[in-house]
Amino acid sequence: MEVNNGDGVGHSNMSRKVIDEENSAVVIPETAHQISSDSWFQVGFVLTTGINSAYVLGYSGTIMVPLGWVPGVIGLIIATAISLYANSLVAKLHEFGGRRHIRYRDLAGFIYGRKAYSITWALQYVNLFMINTGYIILAGSALKAIYVLFSDDHVMKLPYFIAISGFVCALFGISIPHLSALRLWLGVSTVLSLIYIVVAFVLSVKDGIEAPARDYSIPGTTTGKIFTTIGASANLVFAFNTGMLPEIQATIKQPVVSNMMKALYFQFTAGVLPMYAVTFIGYWAYGASTSTYLLSSVSGPVWVKALANISAFLQTVIALHIFASPMYEYLDTKFGIKGSPLAIRNLSFRIGVRGGYLTINTLVAALLPFLGDFMSLTGAISTFPLTFILANHMYLKARHNKLTSLQKLWHWLNVCFFGLMSIAAAVSALRLIAVDSKTYSVFADI
Repeated sequence: MEVNNGDGVGHSNMSRKVIDEENSAVVIPETAHQISSDSWFQVGFVLTTGINSAYVLGYSGTIMVPLGWVPGVIGLIIATAISLYANSLVAKLHEFGGRRHIRYRDLAGFIYGRKAYSITWALQYVNLFMINTGYIILAGSALKAIYVLFSDDHVMKLPYFIAISGFVCALFGISIPHLSALRLWLGVSTVLSLIYIVVAFVLSVKDGIEAPARDYSIPGTTTGKIFTTIGASANLVFAFNTGMLPEIQATIKQPVVSNMMKALYFQFTAGVLPMYAVTFIGYWAYGASTSTYLLSSVSGPVWVKALANISAFLQTVIALHIFASPMYEYLDTKFGIKGSPLAIRNLSFRIGVRGGYLTINTLVAALLPFLGDFMSLTGAISTFPLTFILANHMYLKARHNKLTSLQKLWHWLNVCFFGLMSIAAAVSALRLIAVDSKTYSVFADI
């Protein structure tokens, strides 16, 4: 492979070019966004914001209910370990070949060539688009939960709240120019996460103590159980992985690899404990009847539940910005949006382009508000390939001459196993969507 121009640090105005095996150039532009400026601690909070987003309020219903106690607990622990391992592989390749690869597709293009660059970008776009769509559904569900607490007229439907959520997310996205600019908002996000996690935990404990014996059996027919189990495995990996690790790592200060490893260890130690707690206690308290949005299941003072739902809504707005940032970076870089965020051209561009992007997200969210289905399909068609299949194979190819035969076999086993899991999970998710489509109409109020 022949490489021309650039040091990969992101401070030059010249484009770098990676030449693949067919001598077809992949143009890799220098980013318009700020990079190499954040501490590992800040990046750790970026990762933790994702893992403890309001999605965590659905894991007791979308993971524990289909799997049951033993497989559910073991599955979460295994998913934690393999996710940390896979993410560490990608993190260690960030400076492969003597340059920084600040985008997932840049790394894939450098290792494989032009086709892999395009395929990786497509997979990542689908992954992040669906995650963002799910966030807007979550935000709308939180707003509806607040409305239901204070009104029983049912005039306002879920699609209305999804539209409101999309508008607020767009305002936030327009206001924050790039990922590093979140800074203070990451602290706000942490506080908001703790509010709804603590409320869900405490109220679930109260309900669990007072409730009669719960049913922990896995619901459904034998065939249905098989498909829901496979779908839940996709939800397991979805819970821990961003699909945009190089983009997050691009913001970190040198030394980028060791600092990123610190951030990952922070995410997978302190970060997972609140998620474990609220997931397990929710299932313990409500069993197979656990809602896919835990705050809908709990009983308690109205003002406490309102506070928790407001926190979930606001945290979702912040978390969505993280997963939308690669698309923002792509658009800003492509159209040369640099300089002051308040410059008329830059501000009007963000209003029009970011607002338009989130309008599409919001429309899809309102059309198909099936949260569990989004998690399953996203995990199947993009999180599995990006986080496990590609991570292992890229590492295998990049470090081929330095790996023992046993290590090579291990990575190939991972590639094959997760490839089969990806196919099975995609089939399961599509079946789930087909079943739900018979139950719910478009723009459903669920």
